[in-house]
Amino acid sequence: MEFLKQFMVFAILGLSVFEVNAQTNAALQKAFQNSYNNESKKSYTEAISDIMPFYAENNYETNLRIGWLYYLAKNYTASQNYYNRAISARPNSVEARFGLIKALSLLSSWDKVMEQYNSILKIDPQNTQANYWAGVIIYNRKQYANASKYFARVVALYPFDYDGNHMLGWALLFSGRKPEAKACFERALLIKPGDTSSTDGLNRSIK
Repeated sequence: MEFLKQFMVFAILGLSVFEVNAQTNAALQKAFQNSYNNESKKSYTEAISDIMPFYAENNYETNLRIGWLYYLAKNYTASQNYYNRAISARPNSVEARFGLIKALSLLSSWDKVMEQYNSILKIDPQNTQANYWAGVIIYNRKQYANASKYFARVVALYPFDYDGNHMLGWALLFSGRKPEAKACFERALLIKPGDTSSTDGLNRSIK
């Protein structure tokens, strides 16, 4: 009988916890819905206020949401802080890192942007977006041979992609690999016939 009494106590306590969790989750859903509604009205301060009563520093979802809203409100410093907390909560989150990159880009923190792209590529080496934009940053630093490696990954995954072929063509051309650059520009011109930049690159690669 003592066992049955203990079992009944645990069962009642378990049901109570379940009911509290269900109520909390319903309230959180309502808060997110209100936040989305305010976001659609561009009322970003109100949208943040909807989430704040449920905020916890180690909670991924609330940090991600607030990071996004501060980005929309053009408070990029606050945005990066919340995205960093989201990453701390879920270190393998690619979406939080892309959100952080948005804020860092508008703060012109390009070294930190590159760090995030490299972190994404450690998690997901085939990530096309990370490979492409990491390649663009390195290309703009005139590190053409290194940039071509990133663009080559994009083209390997999407052989008939204009942006990948176009940028790989230029990176190879400036690396002195004209025959390979020529093939990239020819492919890019099949995707976007008459494109001025690819036509220029093709002409340079056959000189």
